[in-house]
Amino acid sequence: MLKIKRLDLYILRNFILSLSATFFICLFVLLMQFLWRYVDELVGKGLEVSILAQFFFYSAMTLVPLALPLSILLASLITFGNFGERLELLSMKAAGISLFRIIQPLVIFVFFLSIGMYYFSNEVIPRSQLKLWTLIYSMKQKTPEVDIPEGSFYSEIPGYNIYVKKKNTDKNLMEHVMIYDISQGFENMTVTTADSARLQFTEDKKFLVLSLYSGEAFENLKMRGEDVSGNNYPYRRESFEEKQLLIEFDGSFSVASTSVAKDKYVAKTMGDLYYAIDTLSEQRDSAQNVMAMRMVSMQNSKISDIKRNANRLSVDTVTKVALTDSSLFSMLSASDKKFALQTASNEVARIKNEMEFRAVEVSDYNYYIRRHQIEIHRKYTLPFACLIFFFIGAPLGAIIRKGGLGLPVVISVALFIVYYIIDNTGYKFARDGMMTPTQGMWLSSCVLLPLGIFLTYKAATDSVLFNVDSYFVFLKKFFKKKNDSTNQ
Repeated sequence: MLKIKRLDLYILRNFILSLSATFFICLFVLLMQFLWRYVDELVGKGLEVSILAQFFFYSAMTLVPLALPLSILLASLITFGNFGERLELLSMKAAGISLFRIIQPLVIFVFFLSIGMYYFSNEVIPRSQLKLWTLIYSMKQKTPEVDIPEGSFYSEIPGYNIYVKKKNTDKNLMEHVMIYDISQGFENMTVTTADSARLQFTEDKKFLVLSLYSGEAFENLKMRGEDVSGNNYPYRRESFEEKQLLIEFDGSFSVASTSVAKDKYVAKTMGDLYYAIDTLSEQRDSAQNVMAMRMVSMQNSKISDIKRNANRLSVDTVTKVALTDSSLFSMLSASDKKFALQTASNEVARIKNEMEFRAVEVSDYNYYIRRHQIEIHRKYTLPFACLIFFFIGAPLGAIIRKGGLGLPVVISVALFIVYYIIDNTGYKFARDGMMTPTQGMWLSSCVLLPLGIFLTYKAATDSVLFNVDSYFVFLKKFFKKKNDSTNQ
């Protein structure tokens, strides 16, 4: 019994060490891929290190549900591949310990890890998603950091176009500067040239201070109607040795309120999702009932009024029910019939447009409901994927008997790509209503679960599934048997 406990601890220690290493590797790779999508929001905006640190941290938190299943697959492959390569797995089986008993401590560990993954997805991920999307929104609103290039016009400052021929980085000066001030409109444009200039922010980062040296300014006065000595001049010229321009430019970064991202599906807990689904369902049913009752009430009231007062009806009233009772149409004269047909056509078009609008409204409600249902299932499918990947990786490692980061990495990446494609396909089908959220979100699990069961069975029965030599032996026997039958 003591030896079994030591064996369990030995297996657990090897698996946890592999899992820790592979988890951080997988998380890093996924984080780099995620950051590449938002590189335009990060570069050239002068964000503080603390803001970038928050962005990296919350991004990493949201990627844990993807990194953990992949790392479990890779860690189980490496662990049991090492056991097989070092003949430790063979020694355990020779001692009378079955594969199911060998993986028992790891099954318990991964099971509790999956439960923890569920609570992490329900409690930590929504908060991280809320913070992350708030930061992304804030960064999108952030004006780019002023970085004027050489030899081209820079128009990122509202109301100004700035041209710099050359930069002197040693003296922090811009040489041969030309500034077009169009903040008051093109008719009142001011053109300023200077031999050199220096650019800096005010302390509160609300304004840009542009210090100009040895230059001239030309101001268009055509629309201002300024009068000098009784004469109207089209422009004003000014020469200066030193001049400062104060440009309004909010260069500070402020994080928006979390309310801008509170309605995102990924930023809601299980309770919030169920509450939102109930609210949206009530609103959808209400919209459907109101429209149905309105159409039925309108039709019934018009028909009953016509049948009671057929002789006193106006042409317009008869027209509106002509499609429901054709005998009323014969009561009209030829000119009234033409007018009635046109009026009826307009009425039908109006009703059609209203029905289409209501259909789009109901379709939108169904879409939002599906998105919330998808997030509910995602909180279950990701922890379940951890178990599935373990039952794929552990027996597969025992079969191939190759450790290290070579073959296990290739197999893990290939299997994860298959899982990701199936999972993403199911998600899109569920989102677009081609599948129910249950079918779409559990599609990948339904495909990979039989594979895990099959590989576990093969590993338990000491299968030679990936032994190339065994296939050569089988082919040699097959062709030998075929030749013998031909000779006979």
